[in-house]
Amino acid sequence: MKHLIDLMELTQAEILEILALGKQLKSEVKAGRRDPIFAGRVLGLLFEKPSLRTRVSFEALISQHGGSSLYLGADVGWQQREPIRDFIPVLTSYLDFLVIRAKSHEVVAQAAEYSRCPVINGLTDYSHPCQALADLMTIDEIHGLKNSRIAYVGDANNVSRSLAMICCRLNVPFTIAAPVGYQFANEWIGELNSATTARQPLIQQTDDPYVAVRGANFVYTDVWASMGQEAEHAKRAKDFATFQVNEKLMATAAPNAKFLHCLPARRGEEVSAEVIDSDRSVIVVQAENRLHAQKGLVAWLMTK
Repeated sequence: MKHLIDLMELTQAEILEILALGKQLKSEVKAGRRDPIFAGRVLGLLFEKPSLRTRVSFEALISQHGGSSLYLGADVGWQQREPIRDFIPVLTSYLDFLVIRAKSHEVVAQAAEYSRCPVINGLTDYSHPCQALADLMTIDEIHGLKNSRIAYVGDANNVSRSLAMICCRLNVPFTIAAPVGYQFANEWIGELNSATTARQPLIQQTDDPYVAVRGANFVYTDVWASMGQEAEHAKRAKDFATFQVNEKLMATAAPNAKFLHCLPARRGEEVSAEVIDSDRSVIVVQAENRLHAQKGLVAWLMTK
């Protein structure tokens, strides 16, 4: 039985297989075909954090192909009434798949140890693998993976960490621009680069957004203060003030560069309205691909 807790647990071949399944199922849905591949399957959504795209995309994907879902919020006593080692084995004996959206990455990893069905990390403080799968699916559709270079402008958070991981696995050049104090540990960047099959470092970071974006095919950003960091918003807004993705910054990217954002966005902060509303923005396609990439993931896990 396989889980998806962290993208570094998957090989390059496995990630490409998941993305290929997602693209196949997407093309079938666009053609009006929805085979009941999940008929009789039940997907549980155990969420400690609020959600729009993650919840709806998982509920929709299982329903589109004959399965059903159960949303499990605070009312089930998640992490309150009983320990994980008692709660998870019972819960997963009722389910075929379990998606967990939690504050702590360690909690999701621990749940997978006791689970009797595949566990999917729907977001933790450490990583957001489902978002990264959708991101690379979008990039592949628009420009192809082999010829793409991604620049991420913003905090070294869960989204950018998963992006760096998947780029490491797929040998896609990735540069993050973040202020000093908001960057990844250099040792971790080194570990990623040593894990690639490329002959040169592909994962880089800088404190200069113009260096990161220069010549990039995709420019990605996220909110400066993530969920749970609201108390830091004022300080982060000041520290990231020169890291806004705007027309001036986009002008240094490749001529046909596209703009990406995992959403929700704070217009006027990490991205200007002119960029997010421009023809360069592919955020709607990117968000839709959460549905299709995750569909490929669930279909893949069903065979394991």
